[in-house]
Amino acid sequence: MSAKHINGENRISERAQHFLKALIERYIRDGQPVGSRTLAKDTGLDLSPATVRNVMADLEDLGFVSSPHTSAGRVPTVAGYRFFVDSLLTVRPPTDEDLARMRWRFEQLTDSATLLENTSRLLSGLTHMAGVVMVPRHERNAFRQIELLPLSGARVLAILVTSEGEVHNRIIFTERPFRPAELEEAANYLNQMFTGQDLREVRKRLVEDLRQTHERMDRLMLRAMQLAHPVVESAEGRGDCHIAGQTNLMEFGELANLERLKQLFDAFHQKREILHLLDRCIVADGVQIFIGEESGYGLLNDCSLVTATYRIDQYVVGVLGVIGPTRMDYPRVIPLVDVTARLLSAALRPQ
Repeated sequence: MSAKHINGENRISERAQHFLKALIERYIRDGQPVGSRTLAKDTGLDLSPATVRNVMADLEDLGFVSSPHTSAGRVPTVAGYRFFVDSLLTVRPPTDEDLARMRWRFEQLTDSATLLENTSRLLSGLTHMAGVVMVPRHERNAFRQIELLPLSGARVLAILVTSEGEVHNRIIFTERPFRPAELEEAANYLNQMFTGQDLREVRKRLVEDLRQTHERMDRLMLRAMQLAHPVVESAEGRGDCHIAGQTNLMEFGELANLERLKQLFDAFHQKREILHLLDRCIVADGVQIFIGEESGYGLLNDCSLVTATYRIDQYVVGVLGVIGPTRMDYPRVIPLVDVTARLLSAALRPQ
């Protein structure tokens, strides 16, 4: 979140928030820049056009709206959408018709593979955008043992054995050569710390610990974490995902650039970057929202991703969600994604 956004939250008046909410709701609906006269009508406030323009100028100064060169109206920015989602959103729960349709779809299927694929189609059909569902990784595949062996030069061979009997090897390039005794000490530390733990939890712990400042770890801990992370990540794998309804994105004018669509569809086909985004969501339980460039993935700068985790028993095993334009109907899409994740979790629960 930008400093401008944080400061803006403190400075934005109640009236400006009212106008920002109305502007974003109108822009989501029509996809056209919103002018002062339209806003005055939508808000129902008896204000002069000049007053409305002044409020819009304030919102533009805060970075919440911008003015396209070809129009006197304003459109929301990523910061504006973020403030709307975090502070102004009034969600609309799924209609009875939508809920009945969703429950019926889940009741018809018992095979988990078919269930996951159909869930992506269900999300696409309900939202008229792209639906995506991550395939669960190996259930309860646990960390059994790791061994670290020195190779020539500044290289280390990491060998990880899982509870399923799988053996994963990874050559790691290090900043300096390590003595066998140093690597044995690091491996002993890792085995003591992680043996018997689910690989998902091990990887989550490694990611969290490596994000913390190095000063909070001694040298042994830091070295061990850095050497373990690549082999644990490859053992857990990126997996696969089902994507449905990509062509729905062609219906949105802001995404209709043919070259941009070709690149986007290539990304959907390759799945690598999409899976990387979903992977970031799986370590944070609940609904996650990436708006525009918040994803860190350039091809999705004009898109938003709304995801929710789903479970088998009490374990988070995957992520599902919707990819669409930044002007997606967040009040409707967010609860739809949340409810779909809950229904999928219930459908996957062992009988």
